[in-house]
Amino acid sequence: MEGLGQYAPFILMFVVVYFFMIAPQMKRAKKEKKFAAELKRGDRVITKSGMHGKVLELNDKDSSCIIETLAGKIKFERSAISMEMSMKLNAPPAVKK
Repeated sequence: MEGLGQYAPFILMFVVVYFFMIAPQMKRAKKEKKFAAELKRGDRVITKSGMHGKVLELNDKDSSCIIETLAGKIKFERSAISMEMSMKLNAPPAVKK
């Protein structure tokens, strides 16, 4: 039992790091993957680099999509589309009192 007590602070530190850093990151990655998989034609999106556009085509072979912007059509990886900014863009406007 003495040996286990010696490692208790390290075990506790790992548990804290897991629940406050690793688990939320894994949950976020799962949500982003689901978001990218659920993209469809006509969705308005914003890329992580800040480009605004509308999804024209989706390619499942190489996990890419073609986005129509004011500058023309551009091919992006689905992972380059920002989930947070695209969700805010498509959210219904808040009602002010």
